[in-house]
Amino acid sequence: MKTVNCDSLGKSHKKLIAAAEAVMKTSYSPYSGFAVGAALMTLRGRIVTGSNVENAAYGLTICAERAALVRANAMGERVFSSLAVVAGFGVTSPCGACRQMLHESAQNAGHDIEVILLSADRKTVVLTSISELLPLGFGGKMKK
Repeated sequence: MKTVNCDSLGKSHKKLIAAAEAVMKTSYSPYSGFAVGAALMTLRGRIVTGSNVENAAYGLTICAERAALVRANAMGERVFSSLAVVAGFGVTSPCGACRQMLHESAQNAGHDIEVILLSADRKTVVLTSISELLPLGFGGKMKK
């Protein structure tokens, strides 16, 4: 895990972050006020986004990362190189449920997924990976 300046990122990272920032505005978060946007980059270079959607029955809430994964699946996309996550404040990393789904996605693809976490003020970027966020993750390797 390393922390870098947003200006030092390459073009593809910046494009992925911009997509996560844009979709964060579509968040439905009336209870927590905690808006989150996520953007996945497929190996083919396609960006798939998702934002969090809350519900009065809190257990029905879906995080931005899982929303992006589910949307990508519906589009036939299951192999990703990276994920950017942007929240309304601070550097926010995926929750345990999101880490588990990302871990299984990485397992099925046969490679790790880079994770880019951006602070809302765009001053701090944390670069990590799903294997670093979920060491010894649970799941059987499934065939593609």
